[in-house]
Amino acid sequence: MAATSKAISQAAVERFDLRGRVAIVTGGGKGIGKIYAREFARAGARVVAADIDGDAAETVAREIVGEGYEAIGLRTDVADADAVELMANAALKKYGTIDVLVNNASLMSVLPRRDWMEIPVEEWDKVMEVNLRGMFLCCRAVAPTMKEKRAGKIVNISSSRVWEGTPLRLHYTTSKAGVVGLTRALARELGAYNITVNAVTPGATLSETQVASSSGNYLATRVVGRSLERPQTPEDLVGAVMFLSTAASDFITGQTLNVDGGKAMH
Repeated sequence: MAATSKAISQAAVERFDLRGRVAIVTGGGKGIGKIYAREFARAGARVVAADIDGDAAETVAREIVGEGYEAIGLRTDVADADAVELMANAALKKYGTIDVLVNNASLMSVLPRRDWMEIPVEEWDKVMEVNLRGMFLCCRAVAPTMKEKRAGKIVNISSSRVWEGTPLRLHYTTSKAGVVGLTRALARELGAYNITVNAVTPGATLSETQVASSSGNYLATRVVGRSLERPQTPEDLVGAVMFLSTAASDFITGQTLNVDGGKAMH
């Protein structure tokens, strides 16, 4: 009986195992991305932290290595096709493969909250450039490696704003709705190669970047209406993103998992 219990336990561990997996985390130098990078490394993954702030990405990587895990930090502008290809090539050169892409980089915290009629066209275009084109470019850069080995996990970070229709950052909300569409269509494009593509919609999260760009009153209002009436932290998102990056989610693709404490239900 003891042997059977041990076998079942080992199977469960393997299902959720990230040890040795190579995971690229875009926007991995700051905010929630930094937490993803750190926690994936602590789970045994070899992490590529990519961020437009190269110093921040390298700092995160040094901290991870200092804890005894594996990571590299890269300066990467996800809206630049050449930079994204260099990111994928650096991951391959260092670790030999790419197993997971966490598409976390986005333009949000620097955006003023304002009426949609006041959004400059140039700002609208920049948000789409980073939040949608950047995600497309990152998927395109890792796809050849994943297709060749007929395995891979892509996790796209959207936002719970798409379920709520949250106002005052119309361009950001629109771009994150686009992420859901991209996720669904790309899941069909890549399913034949055993590559899963899923999305996560975080609620308003107390990351360092969100706190820096929000008033205490605004953050307090975001708790109202949640089934779990407390602030959301970056750590609250880690389990969902990890689940979608492991064998435990091998038959889940094209889906969007909402993680907001039970505010928006769909």
